Amino acid sequence: MMVDEVAIKESPAAVALGRWSVLFYGVGHMLNDITAACWFTYLLVFITDIGLSPRDAATVMLSGQIADGFTTIFAGELIDRFGHFKIWHAAGSILVAVSFSSVFGSCIPCLIFGSESATLQTIGYSFFAAVFNVGWAATQVSHMSMVNCITLNSTSRVVMTSCRNAFSMVANLSLYAIAFLVFHLSPSKTTSEIENQYRWIAYTSIFIGCCFVVIFHIGTGEPRLKEDFRGHAYQKISWTYWFKKVLYYQVALVYVFTRLITNVSQAFLAFYVINDLRMAQSSKASIPAMIYISSFVVSIALQELTWTGKRLKVFFSVGGVLWIICGSAIFFMPSNLKNIMYFLSLVIGIANALITVTGVSMQSYLVGEDVKGCAFVYGSLSFLDKMSCGIALWILESYQNTNVVALTACTPICSCYSISRYGFGLVPAICALVAVVVTCTMKLEKPRLRPLKVPLLE
Repeated sequence: MMVDEVAIKESPAAVALGRWSVLFYGVGHMLNDITAACWFTYLLVFITDIGLSPRDAATVMLSGQIADGFTTIFAGELIDRFGHFKIWHAAGSILVAVSFSSVFGSCIPCLIFGSESATLQTIGYSFFAAVFNVGWAATQVSHMSMVNCITLNSTSRVVMTSCRNAFSMVANLSLYAIAFLVFHLSPSKTTSEIENQYRWIAYTSIFIGCCFVVIFHIGTGEPRLKEDFRGHAYQKISWTYWFKKVLYYQVALVYVFTRLITNVSQAFLAFYVINDLRMAQSSKASIPAMIYISSFVVSIALQELTWTGKRLKVFFSVGGVLWIICGSAIFFMPSNLKNIMYFLSLVIGIANALITVTGVSMQSYLVGEDVKGCAFVYGSLSFLDKMSCGIALWILESYQNTNVVALTACTPICSCYSISRYGFGLVPAICALVAVVVTCTMKLEKPRLRPLKVPLLE
């Protein structure tokens, strides 16, 4: 056996992490996840419910996605250069907590200038949406890139990602439980009552998320990039290094399509179940809750597996095929078969867990031991994710018709092909098909790791 192989086995960084370390890391994205669930599920509904047009609602969301996208690039570069993951995480979390309540609340510029014009409302909500997403991006990039700097063990990296995804499901379920209670206990008819509903949802979500942020910072140490076993320090990697790797583009495509599947479908779910399937108002909380219960169970199960590149590809492909089937069913399903949506929600939850855990974990395989460039990888891919999702949602929502009267021509046995059906069914199915094809072309080899002289995590 070669000396390097012996050293790798003896390296502390190559040893699997304990469950407590994984758990403390996993809760660190809860504030981001619970606010993101509210953002993608209820922002478009909220903005249109208070009287703004679908195009104005799309503009508010696009402003946030653009701010998020550019912040990920700068945050990734600065984290690679200076480190301090936990400081970035804490600063971003504070910004999220402070700004999010203003995204779902009264229009502050309108109160200042004494005007309720649609333009001023759009500007006001767009500003706080941008501020919220700046903080969200800083927290996301710092938290995701920590995975590669905490451990070099490939299975532990996937387990940490799976745990993070499991708590993402917990965050989403918490959000929908809160929303379910608010919508039932506080019915709304006026704009002021609608604002109060969403304000209570926002405040409660922020409180729950902040509790888990505190747990994360108490239980997780600051990762420190150290020397390898020969005493050579890891050097910062140039951006151009990644652009020369075919795997970078493959992983980028898979990640972007994964985020398009989950985010676009989530944004149009409420419109679809209410306007197209004509289900009860409570379904815009109960259907998403079933999706995330299913995802949570699968995410927990995925933590028990030993991961290889081949297994990542297989599990992602299975999730993609499930989404193709579900998306097709959603696109063609008439309202008289609306009860099938409960079964489809469970399958969608399974598919979401499979593609999310494996899609994000592919980034760890891409990074390998190049930990000095990991934040740029996560930042650049998040930039592509946010920009593509923002543009896709803006285009779809610009043509969205929230007037139920426009759907009265539909019969229970004949579907009307609304924008909601395209956003919740067809677009995710197409994205899943392309992502599966790209995944099949990948060559995910287990990284050849040089062991560290001392642990990465102190």
